[in-house]
Amino acid sequence: MRQSAAVLCHDHRSLETLGNALEELGMGLMNCHSRRQALESVMNGQCSTLIVDFDLPGAEEVIPMAALLPEPQKPALLAVASRAWPGTGQVFQSGASRILYKPLDTELARESLKAARKSIKNRRRSTRYEVKTLVYLELESGTLSGVSIDIGEHGLALQAIEPVPMSSNLPFRCLLPGTRITLHGQADVTWASDQGRAGLFFSKLAPAARKRLKSWLTKRGKDKATVRHLLPPSGDQVSFACGDDGLERV
Repeated sequence: MRQSAAVLCHDHRSLETLGNALEELGMGLMNCHSRRQALESVMNGQCSTLIVDFDLPGAEEVIPMAALLPEPQKPALLAVASRAWPGTGQVFQSGASRILYKPLDTELARESLKAARKSIKNRRRSTRYEVKTLVYLELESGTLSGVSIDIGEHGLALQAIEPVPMSSNLPFRCLLPGTRITLHGQADVTWASDQGRAGLFFSKLAPAARKRLKSWLTKRGKDKATVRHLLPPSGDQVSFACGDDGLERV
């Protein structure tokens, strides 16, 4: 199968240069028009490389999300930025392995992509790993994205790039890993850490969605009754609430 790179960039000159460099390496360019499209391309295994233009508003959030994936699932991460971009130091902190400065040079881009492809090939020698998926939480302030840590019959745990607020009946949606099935519902945040980890209890889930979830768990040999994802990991500083009358907001 031909390898592809998901590219979140609206600069035509940069896209042309990246397209030429990728073509020389026998790779395709998947032009993504939004942060969500870029992340879902990574999650669905449609690309082996993710290239993000950090000059786009909010684009710097994409690479940290992809960097949360387990090693075998994580793509090679590259950033495109102007030399005057104020957050250049944050690029490497975000998880990007290389920066391609504008105006892009085809030869330098090709060499960076070649090195990134070699490193990703070495990391993917492991044959078995748990596939992660994106989880979207609808907050009053907007949509917060996270990566699933674990999913069970009663809830899930996730890692977001910012703290998840303690709340009840929080609308959420996510794709079941390895499928095209989307779960929609509401959840109570049972615990949350300052590092962006959180546990969610499914407070409202349609019968059809719950049935699909149970079927997915059974096929993967998961223990449907497990509640480990509803409990905070040991060692983390977390806020949580669980009273006799149900979950209480703290």
